Amino acid sequence: MDKQIVGMISSYSGLSQADWLWKQTPEPFGVWKNIQILKNAPHPDWLLMYQYDFQRCQPLSRAELRWERLLAKLGKSQAQLVMPTAAERRGVPQDRSIYLLREPPLPEVQQTNQRNYEAAKPLCSYISGPDDFAPTPDYMPAIWYVSNSFEQLDKGCVPNKVKPCSWITSGINRTENHRQRLAFLQRLKEEQLELDVFGRGLPPQAKAMGELDNKWHGMAPYYYNLAIENYADNDWYVSEKLWDALLSWCLPIYYGGSAADRLLPPGSFLRLPSLDEKGLAYIREITAMPEAWYAAKEAIAEARQIILHKLNLLNWLSEFVEKSAEKL
Repeated sequence: MDKQIVGMISSYSGLSQADWLWKQTPEPFGVWKNIQILKNAPHPDWLLMYQYDFQRCQPLSRAELRWERLLAKLGKSQAQLVMPTAAERRGVPQDRSIYLLREPPLPEVQQTNQRNYEAAKPLCSYISGPDDFAPTPDYMPAIWYVSNSFEQLDKGCVPNKVKPCSWITSGINRTENHRQRLAFLQRLKEEQLELDVFGRGLPPQAKAMGELDNKWHGMAPYYYNLAIENYADNDWYVSEKLWDALLSWCLPIYYGGSAADRLLPPGSFLRLPSLDEKGLAYIREITAMPEAWYAAKEAIAEARQIILHKLNLLNWLSEFVEKSAEKL
């Protein structure tokens, strides 16, 4: 059987690359088993609607956006749903269209998420997200932002570890969870822990080393990496923060929900107990010596293979297409 072509549309403004996800397969041109992901294919067999926000597709002025955010907080959002055009859908029928929401289900966006799920129902046969409100609650298939080739990640040697700990984060502060994370970062810096911070838009007191084009460069030389989710309050949400750290051979010090415990082998990451004094003391104790990394090395290797070959979004799409084809 010929490879099934998967096209994609998304509300992520940065996803304009024709080679989206091609780094997540050892085959050229986005091939994984029975599928090929070609984001801009004019006539795909399947369409992936990936974090497609029906409410944000219509540009708003700054004043309109501020007003809409205020109404959303009051539960009175007036945002108009804008459906994808026929050209965007490229003739793919409902039974071959997939909707995956991947942003954290923060309280501030739950109403928006529910509206997106409802709007997707006439268009997609499968609708999922990492929250209990989704038609099909499920973990997010893994994507990662380590830019090394699949072959390098799969077969490459363990990188030389020379520093204790890093954290790649951002200065985004639009929700209470974001602000809590930034406050914890400030406390870490005040404690003068041996921690290198990378990321965009961070405040001066973070003493960040700048943005990274490839997260590998800010993780691979370190034994440990702080992987702190924007959301930790359900059993579904886990993001690339954990995948990136493990693929870079770090032992993640992880703050998030219980999903990671079911997806990854025991001992492949450490649990940060809290974002307070107890958490600070834990980070100080663990990062003082590399022994925990050495003890976890085999578990990290096992977790990396699970991420690359099982949790990988391309593998998820391949299995979904195969199962769906049997029913069609």
